[in-house]
Amino acid sequence: MNAPRTKRTEINGWLILDKPVGMTSTHAVSRLKRIFNAKKAGHAGTLDPLASGILPVAFGEATKTVPFVQDGEKAYRFTVRWGAETDSDDADGTVTRTSEARPAVEQIDALLSEFIGTIMQTPPAYSAIKIGGERAYDIARDGEEVVLQPRPVTIHSLTIVNSTAEETIFEAECGKGTYVRAIARDLGRLLGCFGHVTALRRTRVGPFTEEDAVALADLDCEGAQPFDELLSVEAGLTELPCIVVDRDGAARLRRGQSLILRGRDAPAEGWAYAACAGVPVAFGAVEGGELAPSRVFNLPF
Repeated sequence: MNAPRTKRTEINGWLILDKPVGMTSTHAVSRLKRIFNAKKAGHAGTLDPLASGILPVAFGEATKTVPFVQDGEKAYRFTVRWGAETDSDDADGTVTRTSEARPAVEQIDALLSEFIGTIMQTPPAYSAIKIGGERAYDIARDGEEVVLQPRPVTIHSLTIVNSTAEETIFEAECGKGTYVRAIARDLGRLLGCFGHVTALRRTRVGPFTEEDAVALADLDCEGAQPFDELLSVEAGLTELPCIVVDRDGAARLRRGQSLILRGRDAPAEGWAYAACAGVPVAFGAVEGGELAPSRVFNLPF
């Protein structure tokens, strides 16, 4: 007879993984679910296998807060190799165009302002964007042409960290949906020398930074205490205003009823979350002096 399956555990909170190069985000979440024996887990923002860095993983009730983290600002450190463009805009792709030209750092710096602010960006063909229900990268891998339309993205900063004749290291801060690989592609075309990403590290996602991150090897080794690395469910809501409520208010919100907000500390209209005794109760939109819960948390307080 087969041994009975181990019963999964109810775990609530965030684990900020420092994802290694070569691993998919889905595989990383599967590894963490096994380490924690968790029932439910999901990540906030996919990282390509080529990329390393911040991969926020939510467990249990924290998965309800994933959209707020996923929509948060992101920061990257990445290396662009000059002289070649690839079909995937990174080192995993096939070279499609080459050039003997190499840009001077002054030439690169002079063009960076064109990438700041809200710009129109065409995503890479090898991306997770869906076309007719299929992922663009699946279509591209089948050898079919992928046509993606430009879309607005916001880039807050783009700076040079170091530059040689062959490659340049950049740091970027940007909003949701920005592709660093597309920045490398478009910058290379403007410079007339072509370029693609050879190294990429995400250093921030929403409220989470490298200081919060833990390596997979440190979680899955003899003597490891992975539960010591878990952050609270509330950690995913820290960029929203917090409304402190009493038990009566908490009970009302948990029933799905709106709560009238009183006092000068009530936030202006927009998204906010309510907490009772330091435990998140619900989040939703504040409108007309009321908090209307969109999702409620099943956490004891």
